[in-house]
Amino acid sequence: MGLEAILVIAMFAAFMGLLLLGFPVAWALAGIGLVFGILGHVLVEFFDADLWFTWNGTIGVLDARLYGIVANELMVALPLFIFMGIMLDRSGIAEKLMHSLVKLLGPLRGGYAITVVIVGILLAASTGIVGASVVLLGMLSLGPMMQAKYNKSLAVGTACSVGTLGILVPPSIMLVLMSDRLGTSDASVGKLFMGALIPGVMLGVMYILYIIIASWLKKDLAPAPENREKFSPRVLFEVAVAVVPPMALIVAVLGSIFFGIATTTEASAVGAAGALLMALLSRRLDMNVLKGALYQTSRTTAFIFGIFIGATVFAAVLRGLGGDDVIREAVTGLPFGTTGILLTILFVTFLLGFFLDWVEITLIILPLVAPVVFSLGVEPVWFAIMFAMCLQTSFLTPPVGFALFYIKGVCPPGITTRDIYLGVLPFIIIQLLGLGLVFWFESIATWLPNEVYGGP
Repeated sequence: MGLEAILVIAMFAAFMGLLLLGFPVAWALAGIGLVFGILGHVLVEFFDADLWFTWNGTIGVLDARLYGIVANELMVALPLFIFMGIMLDRSGIAEKLMHSLVKLLGPLRGGYAITVVIVGILLAASTGIVGASVVLLGMLSLGPMMQAKYNKSLAVGTACSVGTLGILVPPSIMLVLMSDRLGTSDASVGKLFMGALIPGVMLGVMYILYIIIASWLKKDLAPAPENREKFSPRVLFEVAVAVVPPMALIVAVLGSIFFGIATTTEASAVGAAGALLMALLSRRLDMNVLKGALYQTSRTTAFIFGIFIGATVFAAVLRGLGGDDVIREAVTGLPFGTTGILLTILFVTFLLGFFLDWVEITLIILPLVAPVVFSLGVEPVWFAIMFAMCLQTSFLTPPVGFALFYIKGVCPPGITTRDIYLGVLPFIIIQLLGLGLVFWFESIATWLPNEVYGGP
């Protein structure tokens, strides 16, 4: 094992060690990067180590790299999409949609859970923020499902798992970051949005099928309510009225990107303005709501950019120490073909999701493995969507599954952590099955981008 490989392994080991000790991610990344940068400089200057590392070529250009991050026009879309999601969370649209759909689907066995899935898909395509979706779905649905004598694990698992679709279904802040880190026009934000649309909806449909089949096989899992409201045209009209606002926003944001009317950044501004308008029309907008939304947007954006800066320092030093070559040789040296290498990368990404957040994996791991994968002839959009589906699953896998913490905070009394873990397990399996379908049928992720943007 060469010196470069030892230093690269030591950097990752030190990072994981600091995380386990409770250090903030951004500080751990930046601190380890600087420490190993100094170590590399000392080894080259004073011990004539066989390294390509240069201080001026690595640490000396960090100011230009960091300026490039904050000056990137695409990054402006992040706070705007975050603000859009937060304002929609406060506009009351989800509540109206939930109440109207319950009247329509509630009489069915498992109707409440199916309603949660449908509302979750619309929220995912409107907000793109997992935390907001999980908390809102939990607050709106867990109480009624408990009153309807639903199985606790099914109720909490549905609300928790459906909320994670917000990180996959466009407009997704994760896909915006992934497009920037991939650094190729073949994986632009528009193409990734298009590529994620069908897999995201497919997962939602798979959730619904699971609920229907499970409720049919086990009658007490999701019983139909005793007091069934009769179907009427008025109920159908209420559903239509409730669906129109989020659908209009989805069409305005995604349609403007897909048809070339606006860039991703411009479309995010359209979404933020549309969310403000919806909150105003629903009479939920006042200074306190606006102040709270701006404050939460600033905190979330600062969190992401803090990790962004730390990851830039870490990655710059890692590359300076020869990390790219070490990882390339390790991946291409696997005794598999292209398919085996791709499966290995996805499996490792899935395992990393047990311990790391999607932001760290996107900013650190993705830029290291993507060039290797692309050099093997793998289609960029296909790989990116599968990578994104792995990261979506990481929200549900303990001990760092953030969706589990979000849902726990809004669970009614009587729902335990064990209920949450048992509840999300079937949905983790469904997500892995969905990932398998995308892996074996590449066109699920690539057909729509190729139809819109052109391609093989």
